[in-house]
This record gives sequence, C-alpha cells and structure tokens, in this order.
Amino acid sequence: MSAGDSFRREFATWKRLCFNIVWFGSQIGLFVYGWWAQATNPKLAPLNSLRFSVWTSRGAGLVLAYDGGLILLPMLRNVIRHLRPKLAWLMPLDENIWFHRQVAYSMAFWAMVHTTAHYVNFVCSSRISLRPQLALQIHYTQAGGITGHFMLLIMVIMYSTAHHRIRTQCFEAFWYTHHLAFFFMIALYTHATGCFVRDSPEPDYIRMFPFYSTKHCLGYESWRFTIWPGIIYFGERVYREIRARWETQLERVLVHPSGAMELRIRKPSFKYTAGQWLFIQVTDVSRWQWHPFTITSAPEDPYVSVHIRQVGDWTQALGERVGVGPDIVASLTKAAVAGSEKSMDFDDLGIRGDFVEIDTAAGSRLPLVRIDGPYGAPAEDVFTAEVAVLIGAGIGVTPFASILKHIWYRQRRGNLGALKRVEFIWVVRDTPSFGWFQTLLSEVEAAQTDPNFLRISTYLTASLDQSTMYNISLNDAGFDPLTLLKSRTLYGRPDWKSIYTRLRMAIESGAYFPGREASLKTSVVTFFCGPSGLAKAVRAQSDAASTEHITFRFTKEHF
Repeated sequence: MSAGDSFRREFATWKRLCFNIVWFGSQIGLFVYGWWAQATNPKLAPLNSLRFSVWTSRGAGLVLAYDGGLILLPMLRNVIRHLRPKLAWLMPLDENIWFHRQVAYSMAFWAMVHTTAHYVNFVCSSRISLRPQLALQIHYTQAGGITGHFMLLIMVIMYSTAHHRIRTQCFEAFWYTHHLAFFFMIALYTHATGCFVRDSPEPDYIRMFPFYSTKHCLGYESWRFTIWPGIIYFGERVYREIRARWETQLERVLVHPSGAMELRIRKPSFKYTAGQWLFIQVTDVSRWQWHPFTITSAPEDPYVSVHIRQVGDWTQALGERVGVGPDIVASLTKAAVAGSEKSMDFDDLGIRGDFVEIDTAAGSRLPLVRIDGPYGAPAEDVFTAEVAVLIGAGIGVTPFASILKHIWYRQRRGNLGALKRVEFIWVVRDTPSFGWFQTLLSEVEAAQTDPNFLRISTYLTASLDQSTMYNISLNDAGFDPLTLLKSRTLYGRPDWKSIYTRLRMAIESGAYFPGREASLKTSVVTFFCGPSGLAKAVRAQSDAASTEHITFRFTKEHF
C-alpha cells in the first residue's frame, strides 16, 4: 500500500474528512477560545502580566477538560451496543476503542503543552512576585499543583502499560493500571479547587464543593460539564457489575489443539447476536480481572461458548484450573496432527472427532464464571451484505464460528436476509490450529444445499515436514487431510490482490450471481478479525477493488 493510498484512506474519505474537521477543529477552537478568554479579561490583568505562558496554559487546560470528558464516552459499552444498530450508518461506533486512543493521544499532547507553560509560569511568577506565596508553594502545596502532578504520574503509568506489546505480553499490567483512571478523573474534577486563576492575591475559599467562590476565582468551571460523562460511566459500571453477578453455570470445558479451550456456559437470560463478544471473569484465577472474548456459539444454541487460546498468564492459569495443563494440550496436539479419521455423520450439531476435542473436567471441578455483555461488533452486520467475505487469522476466526453456525440455522429456516454468497477465508500458521473449528466447518460445509452459497478457503503459512507432505500426497479420500473438509488447503500466504480481483471479475462477468442479479449493483463487505498488519493489506486490496457497480467495504473487529 503506497503512502498516497494510506493518506487518502485516513484523511480524504468523506467520513474521515468530516471527523478530522470536527475533531481537530474543536481542539484548536477551544485552545484559541481559552487563550482569548484569558488574555481579554480585565479582571485577570495581573495574571496576564505573565503573557504567553499563562495564555498557553489556559488554552491547553480548556482542551484538556474537553478531552477529559470525551475519553470516557467511547467506554460506555452498553450505550454503544444499543445505539449501534440505529446510528452505525452515521457514526463509527465500531471504532470506539480507536477513538478512545485518539482522545488519549490528544490528552498526552495538550498535557505536555499545559505543563510546560505552567513551569514557565513558575519561573516568571517567581521573578515578579505575582502572589504572596512562593512559586514553589503554588505548584507543590496547593490543590492545583498537587492534582496536576498526580495526574501526570498516572498518565505515565497508564500510557506505558497500554502499549500494544505490553498489553499482549502482560494483560494484567494493563488491566490493573488502567483502573487508576478512577483516581485520575477525581483529580481532574478537583484540579481547579486551588483557585489559581483569580483577580485577587488571596483565594476566595468556601466550605462546599468546589471549595472556591466564583466571585474572585475566575476559572472556566469546566468540571460542571466534564463530570457528567464520569457519572454516566460510573452508573454503567455499577449496572454491569450487578448484571454480571446473575446466576451463571459453567457446564463443560473442551480443549482443542494448540491450547485453545472452549468454555460452554449456561445462562438462559443472556441474549446476543452472532458476532458479538463479552467479558469473562473466573474468580478462582482472579477476583478482579475481566478479559474480552468473542462468542463462538450461535444464538440458537442452548449455551454460550467462547474459545480461549492459552498464550498469557491468565489463560494458562485458567487452563491449569480446569485440568487442561501443558501436558494434556501437547498430547492432544500430537494426536490431532497424526489423526486421519473423519466422522461422516453431520446430522446433529455437537458430534466431535476424538482427536479434535475432549471433555476435561467433571461438573464438580468447574470454577465459577461471571460474564459481562454482550457487546456489539461489526461482524453482526453480516446478514445486511449481499456478499460477505469473512477473513480470520489464527484464533481471529472465533467471530465467524458463531456467524457460520448461525448461517447454518438460518439456512434451515430459509431466512438469510440480504445475504446471497459467503466467502470464508481462514489463515493459520500451523496444522493443529485447524482442529479448533474442524467439526463446525464440516457440519456447515456438509449442510449446504447450494454448492455456490458458501466457499471455504483455508491457508497454511507454515512449512510442512516430510511425513505430513507424504500423507497429503497419498490422500484420495475426497477430503483434505489437514482440515477434513471437502475444500482443499492452500499453502503459503494469500494473494489478496488476486482474491479480490477474481471476485470482482466474477461478479462483473455474471458468473457469481445468476440472471438479473448479475446486472445490479452489488455490495461486498469484508469482515476481518486478526493482526493489524494483515488488516491493512486486506483493506488496501478491498478498497482498490471497488467499481461503479460493485462496492467493497472493509470492517475490522476491535476489543
């Protein structure tokens, strides 16, 4: 993808252009207003003797108050879940985590500007004796200075542990330090209680919050606006905590190759849509940590299931707790690689190959599980597209497990909405990973009455050993020896340009849709779940494939 293509996608599309105008315009506009309101206020003439440093600190402070109110809004997950079906066309509600990060980046920038300007104020006020107190006292013993430095410390800790690599390798560090946000917001709401901006040498304190009188303390009183998102967010968290305590029973734990566990949870009150996700807490592992996972069961199933790959401290501890330690996972993976059997009975969902998954614990051994959700995701829109391209990389296939199973149920009812064709592409690094959803894919594949409706393409990017290659060359049983599907596994990385070009040409030539449908405008939506680097490559080819009569759109799962 060229730099020009990246620039056009990030800044030149009408949605991003509108967002950038509103976002950066509001930031700059508030900074200018804060500067102007300070500089032109005759009551603040003594303070304005500090000139540019105080004007800059006031403008940046107003923007920080604005960002402090905004940063919690993308985390109102229940509000977003209910707004998403109605306003997804207008607002990028699936990009809430991305927007949360943009606000955080903005806060980091303006915090540096605000702090630097205040330290210039520190030096200048010492020279001209602006206040009876020493500058050292103003900055380190009064409420404004104490809360400001406290917020800076919290920001350093939170931003450091929120980095992608740290979050991936030690999610616990990210999880615990991010809860310092509670103390950060308290400091933000009380930051102005020091009455730094006033028209008299002495502050005009009162006994009630915010502990100063507006007669002489002339701050922007931005806390009156920024506190409302905090109140709403606190109310939602309390509601989520109460909801998560409703009765939940972990019925079964199944283990798949490469350390992927499947938790099957019974909670009749839990209603969700295929493609959504939830938070899980296992009290025996940690009483405080909640981890996000995609729901892999279909709404029609009598249970809620998630697939969890054992890659971190918490997931490995969970594996040990339910009796699926490294030895069991290693032996199962070995059996999966060596296995060649295939059950041909797909009449009942739930039949499993012995080498694919096993029961790991009796009911009395299973720990208490709490679930919080569900929450919306782009993949739940799959039935609004005419052509759905589902792309999963590794464990990123999990949202599509729920969707493919849901498609299976809806096919039986004859209710597929606008959906006419499904292209499912799964990219994995090693052969045991195919065992995660081998049974499900086999069931869905075998249930197809229209051979053109669903096309499954699996890609293996790792090199094969000689024994595996020999087994593949001898296989003539009518199914792929690695996936046990009728569709054959492709080796190497997918050529995304070729994939999207062939899809576009097939639609244009009329070979993809029969009769009249071939001449109409077609909507092709890619639903992707996987690494960001791969997402950029897929998105570039998806965008490039659009024509006047064929619209290609790209959506990505975010947690």
